[in-house]
Amino acid sequence: MTEPVAIPQFPGSRADASSDRARMVTSLGAAEQLRRELARLGIPGDVHDGYGLALVSVWAGLVVWCDCERFWWRTGWDAGRKRVVYAWHPVVEPGRAAARIARQYAQVRTLSSVTAGTAGASS
Repeated sequence: MTEPVAIPQFPGSRADASSDRARMVTSLGAAEQLRRELARLGIPGDVHDGYGLALVSVWAGLVVWCDCERFWWRTGWDAGRKRVVYAWHPVVEPGRAAARIARQYAQVRTLSSVTAGTAGASS
C-alpha cells in the first residue's frame, strides 16, 4: 500500500476550498485521476499499483508512472547519450498532464501504425 503524501493546494485551483488543509494523495489515487482525465479525452488506460508506485498503461510504448508527486512518461531516445528521454508533470494538475500525454499518445499511435504497415513488407 502506498503512503499518502500531503499536496498543498494553490490559490485559485479547483481543489482549493479556501482552507489551509492539504489534500492527501496516493500514487494510486493520482493515477486513477489521470486515467479519468485521459478517458475524458477519449484515451483508454489501465491503472496498476504496487511498491509505492502506480502506473497508467495507455498504449504499447506509453506507460505513465506516478509516485505521489509527479507523473512521468517516456518521450524518446537520446542517441548521443544513449538514454531514454522522459517528460514529467506534477500530480496536482492531472488535466494538464493528460493533455500532454494525449499529444504523446497521438505520436506513439502514428509511429505504431507506420511500423505495423511496414512490418509485413518483404524485399
